[in-house]
Amino acid sequence: MTKDQILTQVEDMKDWLVDIRRDFHKHPELSTKEFNTHDRIVKHLEELGIEYEANVADTGVVGVIRGTKEGKTVALRGDIDALPITEKNNVSYKSTNEGVMHACGHDAHTTIVLGVAKYLQENRDSFAGCVKLFFQPAEETVGGAKRMIEAGVMENPTVDAVFGLHVDTSIPTGNIGVRYGQMNASTDTVTLTIKGENAHGAYPQNGVDSIVVASHVVQALQSIVSRNVDPRDSAVVTLGVIKGGTQSNIIAKEVKITGTVRTLSNETRELVLRRIEEILAHTTKTYGADYEYYLDPTGYIALTNTNDIVDIVKDSAETLLGEEHVTLVEQASLGGEDFSFFADAAPSAFFRLGARNEEKGIVHGGHTEHFNVDEDCLPVGVALQVQNVLSFLNKA
Repeated sequence: MTKDQILTQVEDMKDWLVDIRRDFHKHPELSTKEFNTHDRIVKHLEELGIEYEANVADTGVVGVIRGTKEGKTVALRGDIDALPITEKNNVSYKSTNEGVMHACGHDAHTTIVLGVAKYLQENRDSFAGCVKLFFQPAEETVGGAKRMIEAGVMENPTVDAVFGLHVDTSIPTGNIGVRYGQMNASTDTVTLTIKGENAHGAYPQNGVDSIVVASHVVQALQSIVSRNVDPRDSAVVTLGVIKGGTQSNIIAKEVKITGTVRTLSNETRELVLRRIEEILAHTTKTYGADYEYYLDPTGYIALTNTNDIVDIVKDSAETLLGEEHVTLVEQASLGGEDFSFFADAAPSAFFRLGARNEEKGIVHGGHTEHFNVDEDCLPVGVALQVQNVLSFLNKA
């Protein structure tokens, strides 16, 4: 397929894409609760005549499109969940689910994957191999990507590469951002419990003051980034919540500290998490206290792109959009993205799709009540992912 054929055919489906995106936007659902979204996706796949497996990892869907010849297998990912935010946009497709909003563009991601599905199903003779469509739940909370992988989506047939994208309102529509190597940070939540002994505040020698111990723990943890992590690497240890004590004249028996840890490599992640517990253990022992250390198991690993797969995305964008519309992202994000689990399971590329349009007032960042996307980005995203798929599957 030529560049012009792809762009023309995708542009012809723009109204269809906009209608689908607005329908998803109007009916958002929170992570693990995407029941109606699941059913809508299934309905679209059935209308397109595409083979699928429903109820994957509860509310996920996997579509399968087979080319006319045997070959490799490539997957596309579209996350489907929304956020607990009340929408403030004055648009005809405003959320009808009070307190829930597609404030991160997952409605657009899902629509783009459906657009690619429509194109490839109508042009099955243009590629060899197999295309899997991952409609993934729970990106915003418990890591639906990991759950889908555990459900076997990377097998039968084995997936050789995965492409994913995220709309970005800091990049003008018609442009994309690509990055080689580290793309997003790991995200871990830790809870540290310092256990002391109660005593009257007038007789502190009779107790173990968990507040004093906690203050030393907090100070000591700040040395991890400055003295344990290689200065050429990146890490963040933020302690956002501390709770302890019951009254001004009582030595506090217990203090709980909760924080987030962000790193850009799995090796640094292991180092930082290990050092947190070591510092907690030794500091509490020094002051005669005890501790509990809890690491939330739903944390995401770091997202690292595969350079050869990023090359495909870059080449596709330069072919379809022009070199001037491709930006190299200079810095990795310390925000989390559970596409990282797909990137850990197979060669992958995750890129940013421009969705900003100042003339339309579409300038607000994700996870905010005024977030929206320029719908002109939808056919751009479809065309890019179509080209990515064709380039990967038809490469000699």
